[in-house]
Amino acid sequence: MASSLDDDEILNDDYYSLLNVRREATQDELKAAYRRLCMLYHPDKHRDPELKRQAEQLFNLVHEAYEVLSDPQARAIYDIYGKRGLDVEGWEVVERKRTPAEIREEYERLQKEREERRLQQRTNPKGTISVGIDATDLFDRYEEDFEEVVGGGVPHVEINKMHISQSIEAPLTTRDTAILSGSLSTHNGNGGGTINLSLRRVTSAKGWGEIELGAGDTHGPLFGMKIFRNLTPRFFVTAQCGLQFSSRGIRPGFTTVLARHLDKNTMGYLQWRWGVQSSMNTSIVRDTKSSHFTFAMQLGIPHTFLMMSYQYKFQDDDQTKIKGSVKSGFFGTVVEYGAERKISRHSVLGATVSVGVPQGVSLKIKLNRASQTYFFPIHLTDQLLPSAVFYATVGPLVFYLAIQQLIIRPYVRAQKEQDLEKQRESSASNIAKKKQEAEAAVLLMQESVRRIIEAEESRMGLIILNAWYGKFVTDNSRKHERAKVIDVTVPLQCLVKDSKLILTEATKSGLPGFYDPCVGEEKSLKVLYQFRGVMHQVLSGDTEPLRIPKQSHRIDADT
Repeated sequence: MASSLDDDEILNDDYYSLLNVRREATQDELKAAYRRLCMLYHPDKHRDPELKRQAEQLFNLVHEAYEVLSDPQARAIYDIYGKRGLDVEGWEVVERKRTPAEIREEYERLQKEREERRLQQRTNPKGTISVGIDATDLFDRYEEDFEEVVGGGVPHVEINKMHISQSIEAPLTTRDTAILSGSLSTHNGNGGGTINLSLRRVTSAKGWGEIELGAGDTHGPLFGMKIFRNLTPRFFVTAQCGLQFSSRGIRPGFTTVLARHLDKNTMGYLQWRWGVQSSMNTSIVRDTKSSHFTFAMQLGIPHTFLMMSYQYKFQDDDQTKIKGSVKSGFFGTVVEYGAERKISRHSVLGATVSVGVPQGVSLKIKLNRASQTYFFPIHLTDQLLPSAVFYATVGPLVFYLAIQQLIIRPYVRAQKEQDLEKQRESSASNIAKKKQEAEAAVLLMQESVRRIIEAEESRMGLIILNAWYGKFVTDNSRKHERAKVIDVTVPLQCLVKDSKLILTEATKSGLPGFYDPCVGEEKSLKVLYQFRGVMHQVLSGDTEPLRIPKQSHRIDADT
């Protein structure tokens, strides 16, 4: 469970934040927090009708939070699925004596029933568009020929091949899925297409089987079968066989793959293929949070090769990756290097330079947009020309930086603002309600805060002088932006006990007397306080735990 709920849950009350307790809080901690807030909000403590009404609303909210968190079953549901999990249809039939694990299973069963009702409405479309470009005329030019042709001085760039494929999945039942796929290809004016229908059945938790039927004008009808089976938790096998019917007769084929987890991050594969291109292949793949490494060796007709690749994953918001590979065999040697980066929420852009003998130099550009892939292989030269390698490397980088500054960043910024505006509009009524509750809570806290301040002053304890919560603008480049903060001095002082203030890791917008002044934006809590007659100041992130006073918060008198 994450340390804080998402924005929708925050707007629908974070019970841990409301009671200001840890997510691992014991029953005694819950009871102590509940009693303290009950003393603050109990309706009988207020004579004014309006304050009494507001106190009753807040008292009921605190009581609701305590009722959920003090009940092991309800708390287990809330911890896993939030408040919305308590509202799932069917919970009324759940036995009260069930354990949290059993409750989770019951919840998943109810969710599964709801998914089955929506099953017919779901598909999983996937597609690929590949456009091959021949740009060898940019580098491999024959000057004597161009001098004789009108317009020969202009390099000729053409599209010489194209491939389009698309597939959709249609769940028939919870165990059966139909997959329809098709493709069209053309190369130098010649082309064709295929269409395939596959039926997949999950036979058990350990495996599935698939039957495939296909037809096309290039290879003829196809019939195939495929099975997957987990033999042990660390070892699985895949087997595939097929019959390809053509004018030359029937071409059978068989492929099997054995795979084993060598350790937590490493897989070993052994593949055997029999048919038109028979081969044996073994590979080791290691995938970690920061890198991806592959080593493969294949013996076969006509392709025998050794291949090694490495990819480094930067731990940034854009999920940047750089990669390089070397592949050498009977066909020659190819060296590839490139990078990819997330350019928007659903799009990843990548570029790879391929340098080989006798293949020459190529630039491959790939864009993944959701479940669609757009691939543009650009063949630059059949020779190993340093100029081609240079332009293939520098050109995409310069182009990307220009597009990033002129198009991508403005678009992402505008999209983010649009999403924030939609989020604000959808939550406006709820935020207005939370603001009213916070203002009412502050009024109800006044008397308690006055007594707390008197007690703290008598012992030279903790006095909250000023406290603000929300979005602060500290970057000079963003001075045009307006800070969005609220004054939370009174609510924080009300939480002081025995000259200490302890806030848990939950979002602070759920604390009594708080609300979210800037939905969807990064928030902080800034506190200026006095302890033992000395000034202190601290700036804390929204979901960071905070404990004051601290020596590190002290403001040096000389500054």
